[in-house]
Amino acid sequence: MRRFSLRARLLLLTAALLLAGLGLVGTVVSDHVERYLLDRLDGQLRSMTELIALAPAAGPPSRNPAVRPELLDPALELIGTPYVVYLDPAGAVFGDIHSSRLTGATLPPAGALRTVPTDGTAVDLSAADGSGRWRTVARPAAHWGGTVLAAAPLTDTDATVAQLRSSSLISGAVLLVALTTAGWFALGRGLRPLRRIEHTAAAIAGGDLTRRVPDLAPPGTEIGHLAASLNTMLGQLERAFADRAASEARMRTFVSDVSHELRTPLFGIKGSTELYRMGALPSPAEVDEAMHRIDREATRLTALTEDLLLLAQLDEAPGGQLDRTPMDLRTLAVDARHVLRALDSTRPVSLTGPGGTGPPGPAPVDADEARLRQVVTNLVGNAAAHTPPGTPVRIGVGTVAGRAVLEVADEGPGLPAEQASRVFDRFYRADRSRARAPGADAGLGLSIARSLARAHDGDVQLETAVGAGACFRLTLPLLAEPPA
Repeated sequence: MRRFSLRARLLLLTAALLLAGLGLVGTVVSDHVERYLLDRLDGQLRSMTELIALAPAAGPPSRNPAVRPELLDPALELIGTPYVVYLDPAGAVFGDIHSSRLTGATLPPAGALRTVPTDGTAVDLSAADGSGRWRTVARPAAHWGGTVLAAAPLTDTDATVAQLRSSSLISGAVLLVALTTAGWFALGRGLRPLRRIEHTAAAIAGGDLTRRVPDLAPPGTEIGHLAASLNTMLGQLERAFADRAASEARMRTFVSDVSHELRTPLFGIKGSTELYRMGALPSPAEVDEAMHRIDREATRLTALTEDLLLLAQLDEAPGGQLDRTPMDLRTLAVDARHVLRALDSTRPVSLTGPGGTGPPGPAPVDADEARLRQVVTNLVGNAAAHTPPGTPVRIGVGTVAGRAVLEVADEGPGLPAEQASRVFDRFYRADRSRARAPGADAGLGLSIARSLARAHDGDVQLETAVGAGACFRLTLPLLAEPPA
C-alpha cells in the first residue's frame, strides 16, 4: 500500500468499504426474500396436510375412479402442492398424487419421505435424480392411522433468489464502478490543495525561501490550519537562514578586523626587531626609539587582547564579571567632567540633569563601579575623539521614568542614520580607513560599553543626526534603597 499515492489508497479503502457494504446489503436482502418465500410455501404445505389429514379415510384420490385426471393437474397447480403422498402406519407408500408433468425420477425417494417428522416441520429433500430440492411437510392422518405428506419443488424459489442475487451483483458492480470513478475525481479535487503545498515545498527545497503556501481553504478547515502552520514555519525558517547569513557575514568581518588589528602591532614589533637584528640601529638613541615603539605596540596589543577577552566573557556570562555595590552615578559624572577638561582644556563642559534640564540629580544604582567607569570613559573618549577641539560637551545625570540616567552629549557634526545604527558593532568605525594614528580606537569601545551596561540590566543608546551632535545615554535600574 505504501507504493500507492494517498489518492489511490483513499480510493481503494473507500471502494473496499463500499464493496463490503453492498455485499452485506445484498446478502441480507436475498436471505430475507428467501426466508419469506419459504415461509409462504411452508404455510401452504401445512394447510394442505392439515386438510387432508382431517379428511375421512377414503384413501388416495388416485384410487378413486371418480377422480378425473384432466382436472387433477390444474387442482394441484392451484393449491401449489404438486405432490401428495400417503404412508400407511408401517411407513410404506400406498398412494400418491402428483402432476402428470412430473416423472418419478424427479420426485423425492420413498425412503427419504419416511424421515420427514410428522409435527409439521418443513424439511428439504432432494429429488431422486438430484435435479432439484423439494420442501416437504408431514401430518398424521386423523381417521386411518397413516401419514399424509405434501411436497412442493423449490425450483421457483431458488430461481427467484438466484435472480435477485444476480441483479444485486450486477447493480452493485455498476454502482461500485460509478462511485469509484466519481470518487477518483472528487479525491483529486479534494487533494488539489495538498499538491499545491507539495509544489511550494519543492520550490522552497530548491532554494526559494520567499515562497509561501497560498490560501487554499478557509482558516477553520484542516487545510487552512495546515497552510497557516506551514507559512508560520516557513517565515521562521527564512528568518533563521537570514540571521545565519548575517551572523556569518558579521563573523567574517569580525575575523578580518581582529586579524588586522592584531597584525598591525605585530608588524610594528617585528619590524623594529628586524632593524635591530640587521644592525640598522647603531646608536643608543635609535635603539631606545625602537624599544619605545615595541613597548607602544605591545601595550596596544595587550589592550586589544584584554578587550576581546572581556567581550567574550560578557557574551558567555554577563553577570559573572560584575562586583556590585551601591553607588551613585553623580560620582562618575563629576569624574567624567574632569577627564574631558584634562583631555581638552578649551572644551566647555557642563554638568546638568537629564536632557539638559535643571541641576544634576541623584541616580543611585547597584553596580560594579569599576566597570561603569570603563563605560563612561569610553563614552567620554568617543566624544573627545570624534568632535573638533573646543566643541561643547554636556554631561547629564539623574532619574528619568524610574531609571538612573547618565548622558554624554556633544555639539559635534553628528552621524547619519546608517552609521548611527552600527556604532555599537564590534570593530565598526565610521571611517573604515586602515590608516589611523597610533593608539587610535580599534572600534571596540562602544561595543564594550553597551555589553557592560546590559550586564547591569541596563543599556546604552544613541540619539544623533547630521549637524545636530550626538547624545549617548546610559540607563540602569534604580537602587531600591539609596545609600545614605
